[in-house]
Amino acid sequence: MWVCSAFRGARTLAQLQRGLLPASSSHGPAASSYCSSAEPSRVWALVYGHHGDPAKVVELKNLELAAVGGSDVHVKMLAAPINPSDINMIQGNYGLLPKLPAVGGNEGIGQVVAVGSSVTGLKPGDWVIPANAGLGTWQTEAVFSEEALIGIPSDIPLQSAATLGVNPCTAYRMLVDFEQLQPGDSVIQNASNSGVGQAVIQIAAALGLRTINVVRDRPDIQNLTDRLKNLGAEHVITEEELRKPEMKNLFKDMPQPRLALNCVGGKSSTELLRQLAPGGTMVTYGGMAKQPVIASVSLLIFKDLKLRGFWLSQWKKDHSPDQFKELILTLCDLIRQGQLTAPACSEVPLQEYQHALEISMKPFTSSKQILTM
Repeated sequence: MWVCSAFRGARTLAQLQRGLLPASSSHGPAASSYCSSAEPSRVWALVYGHHGDPAKVVELKNLELAAVGGSDVHVKMLAAPINPSDINMIQGNYGLLPKLPAVGGNEGIGQVVAVGSSVTGLKPGDWVIPANAGLGTWQTEAVFSEEALIGIPSDIPLQSAATLGVNPCTAYRMLVDFEQLQPGDSVIQNASNSGVGQAVIQIAAALGLRTINVVRDRPDIQNLTDRLKNLGAEHVITEEELRKPEMKNLFKDMPQPRLALNCVGGKSSTELLRQLAPGGTMVTYGGMAKQPVIASVSLLIFKDLKLRGFWLSQWKKDHSPDQFKELILTLCDLIRQGQLTAPACSEVPLQEYQHALEISMKPFTSSKQILTM
């Protein structure tokens, strides 16, 4: 028997393939509180049985929906993005890997269909997002434990809700946790067109911070520049411009940044370090170039720069679910106020997943692929 839930808080595909149900007091008589037809429900899910190229290992499968136990929640997924972390997880290159076979997707928005008799914090109709990575959101429906979900307000746009739990959270925490920045201070970042980068621009503007945004050169650079400035970017420069001596002219009318956000590594991260004010911090949260961060000895000694890392999954481990919920509600307030919008998105039906995966892995992709159910 297969179910369509994966990893933390849900029955795994592997367990059900062996004909086993996990031992849990919540899956006893309380399950009878949820009524279903004699025929088990079937759902569609994007499953991978081993690590490798997502375009080759991910398959659309018709699975059986698990029964709802006392502390379980039946969720209909509405939309789920394809993020770089999803790709890395399928490739096997991530700090958190689910047991295989697994359903792909770490992020998304779902609506509660039914709840078990012990569930107190959610009710049918509520919107929910994963509490942690690895839940498996690329599926039409699923049964999860209540603790694996976070309820969110349903009065925000669907695309904002679907992309709320990873990139904006990462952007907000990096902006507020590493340097005590004040309105008027500046921040520099690379990969500024990424989901995190676009969230950084908007959240920084809401906090009164000024941003210097580095992007790779491309044929439509002016269109990209205009789009990022419309989000609130003050300066948009290419990697090549970052290396030119004229960069110092930027700081005639704005302070040198005390915070740099690095998602690339390699030469790009070295150049970010060169622009930092003495005592500043560079936070690395990705490595798109697949090259190490190289910091010159002189910058570390004479400018006393700090190198830090950030991983949202670790932040969640170090903080309570209530603190994560507080973060989510703070971001929802920004969304309602028009200060935070979803990144540029393209909605793709779940059945067209192969095309969406291919687009997501191409360079210079400017539109996040959102799987719709």
